[in-house]
Amino acid sequence: MQVFLTIDTELSWRHHASGLAVGEIAARSFEPAGVGVAHQLDLLAQHGLKATFFVDPMPALVYGIAPIQAVVSAILAAGQEVQLHLHPNWRGASAADRREHGQFDLVDFSRAGQQMLIREAVALIVEAGAPLPIAFRGGNYAANDDTLRTLAALGFRYDSSHNGAAQPWPSAIDLPAAQIAPVVRHGVTEVPVTVIEDFAGSYRQFQICALSIDEQQAALDHAIAERHAATTIVGHSFELAVRDGTRPNAVHTRRFAQLCELLAARRAEAPTAHFTDLPALALGQDDRPLPANSSRRRMRQVEQVWSNLVEERTT
Repeated sequence: MQVFLTIDTELSWRHHASGLAVGEIAARSFEPAGVGVAHQLDLLAQHGLKATFFVDPMPALVYGIAPIQAVVSAILAAGQEVQLHLHPNWRGASAADRREHGQFDLVDFSRAGQQMLIREAVALIVEAGAPLPIAFRGGNYAANDDTLRTLAALGFRYDSSHNGAAQPWPSAIDLPAAQIAPVVRHGVTEVPVTVIEDFAGSYRQFQICALSIDEQQAALDHAIAERHAATTIVGHSFELAVRDGTRPNAVHTRRFAQLCELLAARRAEAPTAHFTDLPALALGQDDRPLPANSSRRRMRQVEQVWSNLVEERTT
């Protein structure tokens, strides 16, 4: 089984909308409180893990290419890979007017509109110093079957936007919510975000801020035991800090460190991979999400209450 540890790396719209200067937006988005990209790269290196950083270059339309170049350079220098992420709301944004203008998600656009946006994002990420991307994830997991057709036409090999916890909108690829196995669709290999069953018929993504470490371990061990084709994990460049980016979130920083330890311990059965490794994936398997477990869910809910009420408190 291959593990894709993915980090969505982006300038946070929250900090743009709050009126911060570009240097502060970049700091709170990419390196918040010392637990951003550099910290994550250090932990990955310590544990000998591979990760994919899905970088959104679209804020360069507002703030210039320099902040994107800096983070791309750091990721590549650490031996990790950069692939393409895209939040189209930056297309109509302005540093002078921080309000939202135009359409927010990729699925709000026609196929022709999506093609224009993805072409533009490819040009920007290459300008920022990244190799030509072969994998894509829509911002907010926003993608549909037109997205896949467009990606195939542009030479992409992989998409990782399908997320059963975000269906039917904006994750709108016409696959079952429980689809977690890679599958070829419209000319690209869809590598879905792994989900677990939270309640009967309701799913929660395998994301650092969404699952406790006990749930993460259970999901990974379930995938190993059931011989799943892949496990796809999501994090964010700013996710280990509190929402305003000024302090670490102890719950999330602990989870990421524990996840790295877990993946290192399971590397023989579940090695981490880059998309550029072109790993041999078993396609079209009937892999099923980890079933719901009320005890693990209650413990995570207690942890989330602590994170929201204590870690995120304003002082």
